[in-house]
Amino acid sequence: MVASARAIEPSEDADLVTVAADITERATAEQIVDAALRRFGRIDTLVNNAAVLISKPFTDYTAADYAAVVGVNLTGFFWLTQRAVDEMASRYGGHIVNIMATLAESTNSGTPAMLAALTNGALAAATRALAVEYASYGVRVNAVSPGIIQTPVCSPEIYDDPGDRLPPVERPGRVSDVVDGVLFLESLSYISGEILRIDGGQIAGH
Repeated sequence: MVASARAIEPSEDADLVTVAADITERATAEQIVDAALRRFGRIDTLVNNAAVLISKPFTDYTAADYAAVVGVNLTGFFWLTQRAVDEMASRYGGHIVNIMATLAESTNSGTPAMLAALTNGALAAATRALAVEYASYGVRVNAVSPGIIQTPVCSPEIYDDPGDRLPPVERPGRVSDVVDGVLFLESLSYISGEILRIDGGQIAGH
């Protein structure tokens, strides 16, 4: 496995290669793919998980906000996927999973997120378009759209009083739920162009 982030430590695990780089830069895509090919000789699955969320009223967004969100959520996806899918197609086979955000489909005035809606809408369209374009090359393209997920990055206290934000199952999801969703898509070779919502019924409840 190859993992990349701007701040990531070198790995001593023989099965894990780390690439410390900025995903918004085109050269980073080359670094990640080259590292994978050097260590493992091929790329079977690409999970596009890098994302930035900035919640503001639409007219409060700045040029820096726009550049940050679009740079990570779309530009990083574009360059890395372009490079990886080319390698996958050349040997007929591979799977791409794009991680999106259910928030972009169920926004409310309390959590305005127009840039999330903009970039996630683009990812949804790209998922479907690439699934069709690369089906004849044996490459599948799917997406996972998580809802409210409790992660180590956020303080546990923010989940103590979520107000009306909880989905119908009345609890936040876990990171393992998202991982299971990716593995589910990975395991079924006849699924492509699908957006799997892991949101506890959040979209259904709207």
